[in-house]
Amino acid sequence: MKTVGAILSTLFDRQFMEKAHEYSKFFDSWEDITAKNRIASAAAHSRIKDLDRGIVLVEIDHPGWKQILQTKQSKLLNDFRLRFPEMDISGISLILGTGKPPQEEAKVENIEKQTEQSRVLEEPPSQSSEPAMQGYDAIEDEDLKEKLKKLGQTVAEREKRRYNNT
Repeated sequence: MKTVGAILSTLFDRQFMEKAHEYSKFFDSWEDITAKNRIASAAAHSRIKDLDRGIVLVEIDHPGWKQILQTKQSKLLNDFRLRFPEMDISGISLILGTGKPPQEEAKVENIEKQTEQSRVLEEPPSQSSEPAMQGYDAIEDEDLKEKLKKLGQTVAEREKRRYNNT
């Protein structure tokens, strides 16, 4: 059995793999760089969101953390430049996110999806969607069938909400 690395190296050339590895190191460096600048606790409230045309986009969950990072912005920039000279980093942009820590935001989204799925499964289908459900039996691809059912349920729920709100 081949390892994932062996399979990927056959699919991509060495230069591409080195660049991808460098980007991975870049995104993983945030905790180290904040710790080096004595603001390690800021890493739990912020993350590198992107690198766009030499600008590091850092998303922060609260204005207070943004202010703290702004006080160290030039030192953070210098550390990025020293660690990743080939990326031509020219600045850091601090952007305010949703107000939830990035790790927690993913958990909340997952919980919301699970809640929505269980609610949809618990609700009996309405009479108006029953004829549409019967048409799914003609579709042989199970994955496509499930996606179409979910889409139909979402559309029906939105129509129901829109009708109830008017």
